[in-house]
Amino acid sequence: MKFEIYKRGQGKYTRLGSGFGWGIIAALGCLALYRQLNALDFRNEQVEMWVKTMVPVGVFAVLGIVIFWLLNKASIANFMIDAEGEMKKVSWSSRQEIAVSTVVVISVVVIMSAFLGLADLMFSIFFTDVIGI
Repeated sequence: MKFEIYKRGQGKYTRLGSGFGWGIIAALGCLALYRQLNALDFRNEQVEMWVKTMVPVGVFAVLGIVIFWLLNKASIANFMIDAEGEMKKVSWSSRQEIAVSTVVVISVVVIMSAFLGLADLMFSIFFTDVIGI
C-alpha cells in the first residue's frame, strides 16, 4: 500500500470534496460508536476511559488511512479526474434562467396539486353521496 498522491494536482477539488464527505461520514460513525461505548459499564475506570476514547479514535485513524488510500487508488482517482474534467465542460445556466425555471416549476406544482385536490374532493363526494359507499 503506497502513500503517495496519484496524479498530484489533477482532480484536486473532486478528491478533496469526496475526502471531506467521507471523513464527515467516518467521524459521525465514530461519534455513534463513542456514544454506544458510553452506554457500556466497565468495572475499571481506567480501562473504561481508554476504551471509550481510544477505540473510536483508532477506528477514525484507520478509516482516514483507508479513505486516503482509496482517493489515490488509480481507478478511483482517474474516475474523479475525468468527472472534474467533464464538469468543466458543462454549460451552466445563468442566474436569471434558473430563477425563471424555478418559478415555472413551483407554479406547475401548485396548479397540479390544486387540480388533484379538487379531483380527490369530487371523487370523495361522488362515492360517499351518490353511490353511498
